[in-house]
Amino acid sequence: MTAAHSTPAHSSTPQPEAPEPLWRPDAERVGTAQITRFQTWAHERHGAPPVTPGDPEASYAALHRWSTEELGTFWAAFAEWNDIRFTTPYETVLADAAMPGATWFPGATLNYAEHALRAAEDPARAADPALLHVDERHEPTPVTWAELRRQVGSLAAELRRLGVRPGDRVSGYLPNVPEAAVALLATAAVGGVWTSCAPDFGARSVLDRFQQVEPVVLFTVDGYRYGGKEHDRADVVAELRRELPTVRAVVHVPLLGTPAPEGALDWAALTAADTEPVFEQVPFDHPLWVLYSSGTTGLPKAIVQSQGGILLEHLKQLTLHNDIGPGDRFFWFTSTGWMMWNLLVSGLLTGCTVVTYDGSPGYPDTGAQWRVAELTGTTVYGTSAAYVMACRKAEVHPARDYDLSRVKCVATTGSPLPPDGFRWIHDEVAEDMWIASVSGGTDVCSCFAGAVPTLPVHTGELQAPSLAVDLQAWDAHGKPVIDEVGELIVTRPMPSMPVRFWNDPDGSRYRESYFEMFPGAWRHGDWITLTSRNSVVIHGRSDSTLNRQGVRMGSADIYEAVERLPEIRESLVIGVERPDGGYWMPLFVHLAEGATLDDALRDKVKRTIRESLSPRHVPDEIIEIPGVPHTLTGKRLEVPVKRLLQGTPMEKAVNPGSVDNADLLHFYEGLATGRD
Repeated sequence: MTAAHSTPAHSSTPQPEAPEPLWRPDAERVGTAQITRFQTWAHERHGAPPVTPGDPEASYAALHRWSTEELGTFWAAFAEWNDIRFTTPYETVLADAAMPGATWFPGATLNYAEHALRAAEDPARAADPALLHVDERHEPTPVTWAELRRQVGSLAAELRRLGVRPGDRVSGYLPNVPEAAVALLATAAVGGVWTSCAPDFGARSVLDRFQQVEPVVLFTVDGYRYGGKEHDRADVVAELRRELPTVRAVVHVPLLGTPAPEGALDWAALTAADTEPVFEQVPFDHPLWVLYSSGTTGLPKAIVQSQGGILLEHLKQLTLHNDIGPGDRFFWFTSTGWMMWNLLVSGLLTGCTVVTYDGSPGYPDTGAQWRVAELTGTTVYGTSAAYVMACRKAEVHPARDYDLSRVKCVATTGSPLPPDGFRWIHDEVAEDMWIASVSGGTDVCSCFAGAVPTLPVHTGELQAPSLAVDLQAWDAHGKPVIDEVGELIVTRPMPSMPVRFWNDPDGSRYRESYFEMFPGAWRHGDWITLTSRNSVVIHGRSDSTLNRQGVRMGSADIYEAVERLPEIRESLVIGVERPDGGYWMPLFVHLAEGATLDDALRDKVKRTIRESLSPRHVPDEIIEIPGVPHTLTGKRLEVPVKRLLQGTPMEKAVNPGSVDNADLLHFYEGLATGRD
């Protein structure tokens, strides 16, 4: 359709005056930002629009337009700017721009791990920390660039000795520890395909993922520490070994200090040699890793992303958007089962120090992550929106209690950061704080919109669409809309889009996931508003959208209003189409300790929603629940709960192994039965 490659025109009618931003970068910050330096260079060398003095908004808008309209030129320029080491040169940048199936940099060969370890080649940097690891004991332990390079070299040689060849899968059942980063880089160095799960995943959840890709090597821990306790995983590891017949070698990482089980290799022995890494030069689109969708309604999608695509996309995201470079310390609270871990490890591409944290986000108290940021001298700190709101509710005072003077950016993702979250960071962390709410997806392992260091921050909004992302909001007819809610659409390819799904030989599952509604355009499944100021508001998942009297509403808006109340710990709102044509919209609430759901609290919740949003947003019923079910990466389980409430049998509505507490689902199943 014609809309697939058009850029929405801004309305010519006068726009309302822009609201006052919560934060605006000063002239020095704008001038020294890497994105400003890149734009100046790209203007001189590649015909990019010039920086507009004194008007960063106009500068970014022009650069963004150029980056999407001249997609090939942008990526060629960016690769040159970063001195990407193409061992064999590329024939063209974008041989085929069709989606799915875009072909990037044909003819080029390179290696992701070689770029991740470039800083180690500089004698002046060799003794600097590449990784800074912290666990619940809060004692930072550095791994220098020289040591990281040595360990990767040693392990890569051992993987080759074990028979790992380019394209073979290597899996990690590991927490966010330096060993996981070393294993990923060694796998990439030999051209293997990395895949990982966090050790809080049970055996069934891990097997649902790893059995699909048939790994030949399995890295495992004996257990992990979380919330002040040790959690033994020996039984799970034994089950994984039994149920993964393709595994030829198991490598034991003794996090709890236990000896290697029979037949397993010892981590220390495999990383002991003083070996220079040998980097297999692979095609640009050679698989780097497999990530997984949440798998709430069936087997998780096994998403394959390429060495070259991730290398370029992550460098763009981290350098131009997050403004990270060699002097920075980059900490994002994540686990190895979430795409943010992969992006965190890619921080090494920028030459910064990557902070890895293994433990509970709230141990020994809710302020724990701020303490880690203080201890490590973090400059760019990322977390979940849920953690920010938990700190607000627990009345944590980061600026008062921690020295966060080095932190220049607080970034959030996982779910939209509510306006109250923006205000809390501004008030309780620092007034002069760049707050970067970002939104993307596992599917591209990057961001569609979010951080821009040169732009102002408006409460409740993402700063702008990302460079080289032709982000649009489309109505149901595939027409771009501005200042209206629409489907999140990307109309031109990104290098980090999946090269394929594993075990999807005809590509049908890949096409159905993103291209069925609007052929040729990526429909992500989020509701967004693209404002006339070029900022972005995320409203939640479009497949779980609330729709009352034809008006679409995002669940995130309701959560933001309800969870301000001290009595509400967490909530879940579902819109259920009834067989008789009616619509039932219950709000489920998990109460704070000591709170009671009586008529007074019900009235308070309804009044809050009515006053904050509209009468249309007020639920039909408010129902107390023992807890909100989440995916294993912490997202509320809206769609499966909706299916259960519509009477779908449990085994068809949800994969219990994909849920943090599957027992919570029986409540909704019973509720549906009771209403038939």
